[in-house]
This record gives sequence, C-alpha cells and structure tokens, in this order.
Amino acid sequence: MKNLILIIFLLIGFQWVFSQDTQEKAIDSLYKEDHFYAGITYNLLGKTPNDFKQSGFSTGFHFGYIKDIPINKNRNVAIGIGIGYSANSFNQNLFVNKLASGDFDYSILTDENTYTKNKFSIHLIELPIEFRWRTSTPTNYDFWRIYMGFKLGYVLTHTTKYVGDLGALKHNDIDDFNDYQYGLTLSIGYGTWNLHLYYALNAIFSNNAVINNDSIDMNAIKIGLMFYIL
Repeated sequence: MKNLILIIFLLIGFQWVFSQDTQEKAIDSLYKEDHFYAGITYNLLGKTPNDFKQSGFSTGFHFGYIKDIPINKNRNVAIGIGIGYSANSFNQNLFVNKLASGDFDYSILTDENTYTKNKFSIHLIELPIEFRWRTSTPTNYDFWRIYMGFKLGYVLTHTTKYVGDLGALKHNDIDDFNDYQYGLTLSIGYGTWNLHLYYALNAIFSNNAVINNDSIDMNAIKIGLMFYIL
C-alpha cells in the first residue's frame, strides 16, 4: 500500500511539472493532448466458477504512449492510437496443479486447504484505441475528458504461484492461458484524476482449462485511476 501511495504522488508530480512547462510555451493552435498515460487498477474476475473467491488486493499497473489525432477544428475531439505495458495479479482460490503427464489440473481450494498465497499474474503488451472527447483549449490545461475505447493485449508472460500445505509451487509454462486479451475501456475525469474501467470481452483461459468438464470462462475487470501526461 505504501508503494501504491508513492506511485500516485509521483504521477501527480509529473503531471504538475509537465503542466508548468506547457504553460510557459507559446500558444499552439494545433495542440494535441494526453500523449503518455499511467494507471493503477483493482483487478476483479467475472464469470467465475462455483465456490470461486478472490482474496487480498489484486492490482494492475499500466503505462504507455498514445498518439493523439484531433478530428475536428476545435481539436477537442480526437482518435488515440498507442502502445503500452500492463502488469496484473489476481489473488484467488483457483488451484493450478501440474500432473505427472505434463497436463494441468484445475480445482477450487476450500476452507479445508491451508495456504498463504495462491495467485496468477499476467504481463501484456497492449494496443489501445480511443475515441476522445474533452473540454480542452490551447490555453486550458485542466479539463473534463471522456475517453472510450478498445484495447488489445498480447500476453508476454503468465505465472501461477501457490504456497501452502502442498508446498511452494510455481508454473510459467501453462499453455491454457489465452495468448490475447481484449476488451472495452472507459476513462472519465477532470485534470489529473480520472476513473478508469476495463472490461475484457474474452476469457483469461482457453477452453482447455476446465473444472468438472466445464470451461473456466473467467474474464478480467479492472477499476482504478488513470493519469494522463502531455
């Protein structure tokens, strides 16, 4: 939590520095906005199996660059296309076990199981596309914004970790994670503070991941703050 607070204050500081630098420049009638972004989210899981539970605080850290392309004369409506990086953890009770055959087995940990850690982590390269509306002007650096979009992510790495009465287990060779994640995004706010939502349209796992012959159709839902920097 201390690291989370530190990151928020650093982002606010960066925003202030960039704003001060921008205000000292000559007025640019062909201005563009919000090239860099950084965000912190609380990660949830939807469409979960029976008896599934999340525990602890599942976090996501996101940053990247977006090319701002104004599409009207006032330049307060734009298309944004970019590239970014996203690191996500999900603390929950879905146990992933590697069998002697090399296949992976999935089950739900119950109250009878004793464990201190059970999570999976995903790191992605992302391609965000946004439709951007804002109340900005060439001299107004604090403004309302509504950014709606779509984000495609390619999974670079994925890891499961378990520490409990069965030992310490770590797997990063699971083929059952989908290689691509994609979903809808929405950012709404004023100035530095912007509420950010992400809803995945596909499942984290492929159809090969099953519990009692039922596919694990869990998808990611992320709620948090997004900071935009010129």
